[in-house]
Amino acid sequence: MAAKARDYYEVLGVARGASPDAIKKAYRRLARKHHPDLNPTDKGAAARFKELNTANSVLSDPDQRARYDRNGSEPSAEAQPRPGARGPGPGQHPFSDFFEGLFRARGEARGGIDGEDVAAEIELDLQAAHAGGRHTLELQGPAGPVRLEVTIPAGSREGTIIRLAGQGQPGLGNGRTGDLLLHVRLASHPVFRVIGLDDVEADLKVAPWEAALGATVGVPTLAGTGDVNLKIPPGSRAGQRLRLRGEGLNRRGGGRGDQYVRLQIVNPQVLTEAERELYAQLAQASRFDPRAPAKGSHG
Repeated sequence: MAAKARDYYEVLGVARGASPDAIKKAYRRLARKHHPDLNPTDKGAAARFKELNTANSVLSDPDQRARYDRNGSEPSAEAQPRPGARGPGPGQHPFSDFFEGLFRARGEARGGIDGEDVAAEIELDLQAAHAGGRHTLELQGPAGPVRLEVTIPAGSREGTIIRLAGQGQPGLGNGRTGDLLLHVRLASHPVFRVIGLDDVEADLKVAPWEAALGATVGVPTLAGTGDVNLKIPPGSRAGQRLRLRGEGLNRRGGGRGDQYVRLQIVNPQVLTEAERELYAQLAQASRFDPRAPAKGSHG
């Protein structure tokens, strides 16, 4: 009498309603524990590892899992021997021929476990994330520091994930090496602040007469290739935002956001006699009252 095959959920130690992620985690944990390469003196390791591969091959595939759940531990009609066909021999289970092709297609014969992906953070200056390019990254690996050359995509943002294939945990047997997933974190910048998805903002100090009379001043941009001229309109006020179109962050799909400039009106801390006299003349001639109610306001 043929031995009854173990329940695949029991093999992996999960409930019948287990999620695909739970099945994956259980398989990886048990496969590493029972892999023959890690248990060279255990003669039963290869059989247990093969059983785990078989169970995972079925339960990790939605179609095969649904078919297995319907048929349970009994052979399906598809697995019944055809008239004249040779039935299962001693020690064989009627399911073996049915699943053999399915497992072969899923790479059971490889006998390997893929390595886990590894996550790490990379901190970038805002201008480096904007421009992109090659950067050297040093990580602490099991055997000591590891230096990697990383290509930063232009227009990277906070939370962008950069995948380095084959730089994660090594696989077992013929399993592939996992990947390294770098999560971008933007360092605080002394000049620019990110607003929204693609725009940046910077403060610009202007003199009272520049705000009152208007002026053209140089403003730094992310490109770092020199200042861009910005026109300050007459009658500008503190906190007013002016826009430089197309001077914001690079977009991954092409184009750029905008740069906003917030005006800060700065008074001279020390006045010369000539400046003091001019301010006094202005105070006498001007009818401006900064504390008067704004037009249209009530109360």
